[in-house]
Amino acid sequence: MESIIGKKIFELRKEKGISQQFLAKEIGVTQKAIDFWEKGINEPKASYIVSLAKYFGVTADYLLGLEI
Repeated sequence: MESIIGKKIFELRKEKGISQQFLAKEIGVTQKAIDFWEKGINEPKASYIVSLAKYFGVTADYLLGLEI
């Protein structure tokens, strides 16, 4: 099953040209957490969705695939 949020995180991270490790440090998680989110193994809890949205300058709805 493809994770919409994982795909969005991957795309935004690549657009910024940053590594999983760098993003992990910026939002306070492990690199493995970012890896698992991008692969759709796990999904971030709400507080990390907020952190990701703020970091990337997007809405939580965008990350969740709720915006067109």
